[in-house]
Amino acid sequence: MAFFRSVTALSRLRSRVGQQSNLSNSVRWLQMQSSSDLDLHSQLKEMIPEQQERLKKVKSELGKAQLGNITVDMVIGGMRGMTGLLWETSLLDPDEGIRFRGLSIPECQKLLPAAKPDGEPLPEGLLWLLLTGKVPSKEQVDGLSKELRDRATVPDYVYKAIDALPVTAHPMTQFASGVMALQVQSEFQEAYEKGIHKSKYWEPTYEDSLNLIARVPVVAAYVYQRIYKAGKIIPKDDSLDYGGNFSHMLGFDDPKMLELMRLYVTIHSDHEGGNVSAHTGHLVASALSDPYLSFAAALNGLAGPLHGLANQEVLLWIKSVVDECGENITTEQLKDYVWKTLNSGKVVPGFGHGVLRKTDPRYTCQREFALKHLPDDPLFQLVSKLFEVVPPILTKLGKVKNPWPNVDAHSGVLLNHFGLAEARYYTVLFGVSRSLGICSQLIWDRALGLPLERPKSVTLDWIEKNCKKAA
Repeated sequence: MAFFRSVTALSRLRSRVGQQSNLSNSVRWLQMQSSSDLDLHSQLKEMIPEQQERLKKVKSELGKAQLGNITVDMVIGGMRGMTGLLWETSLLDPDEGIRFRGLSIPECQKLLPAAKPDGEPLPEGLLWLLLTGKVPSKEQVDGLSKELRDRATVPDYVYKAIDALPVTAHPMTQFASGVMALQVQSEFQEAYEKGIHKSKYWEPTYEDSLNLIARVPVVAAYVYQRIYKAGKIIPKDDSLDYGGNFSHMLGFDDPKMLELMRLYVTIHSDHEGGNVSAHTGHLVASALSDPYLSFAAALNGLAGPLHGLANQEVLLWIKSVVDECGENITTEQLKDYVWKTLNSGKVVPGFGHGVLRKTDPRYTCQREFALKHLPDDPLFQLVSKLFEVVPPILTKLGKVKNPWPNVDAHSGVLLNHFGLAEARYYTVLFGVSRSLGICSQLIWDRALGLPLERPKSVTLDWIEKNCKKAA
């Protein structure tokens, strides 16, 4: 019966995809599982030789093809719009938003296995999709859930490393320190020191990556309990999945909160390779640094105010609106507060994106979750008003390429509703989620033998001299 359900789901997907010709190349590689006899490692081992040959063919036949022109604006403007990375697990379209191996977020919600009927997708299912390009069966996802639980053992010295920090240290500082301490058990480092052949690099990388993905929720939960709950430790529940267990270890067992955590981890897992955390992880790993070192570096990038720290800024700003204007704020009062924020030289957090030019689909699916589970929440109603008020103001300002809400505009309100109100901790949640995407791509980096990243840099003098000559 599982086979026939998969075929039916694939038929539904093909029906939708048939109306979107630009997805043809992505969907060509997407396959539905028709058997459950292969675990994740076996799936990858079977796929890697084919993808290695595919890469060789691309290099030989398309290696000299141009992907665009590089301008001075790109060089001094954060490399915006510059195509320069291979990132297999997801692709970000300015208008459509993120696609995980060709699947949009609504398609993932429909096709990936859930913990309950009509529930949110299990993060383990997305991990399988990111790594293989295939939608797994529920049995395969359950098997992966068990494997991750079995791997989720954190040595005592990791907790001691965190405890060496002041309890007042930022949650991301404590989290990144814990990840660095996990590196002591790196299988890649051990294999490299023993002289492993480069064709086998992906195997210890796979082991490190799955161990890391399994253990970061435990470390993250410890950080939360240490800072906010007097060090209370809640052990994992072997009956729960990845997202559900993370919520449980944080101390939240409301079934709706478990569903929210599944959705949160899934939609925050990957956002192609050019964002700060993903690019940092890829860059550091290109030096053959193991997954722990690479992911810890990525976390330090994620901790920046212009990247992952933005999600805490949104909730704090929304609460400042309530503190000054009250929960029953009128549209005109809200407009005035938005202009006040902008005129003070600040931005309205949660709006705009470096690539997207439409409303972030990650915002949309969180809004749908709120409409389903907490439609009367005052802060959610305020977020809905902001959706109506802010974009026209930013458009009128004329300096913003994308006035629409992004993923950060909504997540804090949902977490706050279920009791996770410590906004300073929110970036840690983002970090746990991002482990799925960064580690999945890292495994493929090693499987495909991608080289050390080494772009060319230039000086202002060089730009002035050479561009004047060209003119």
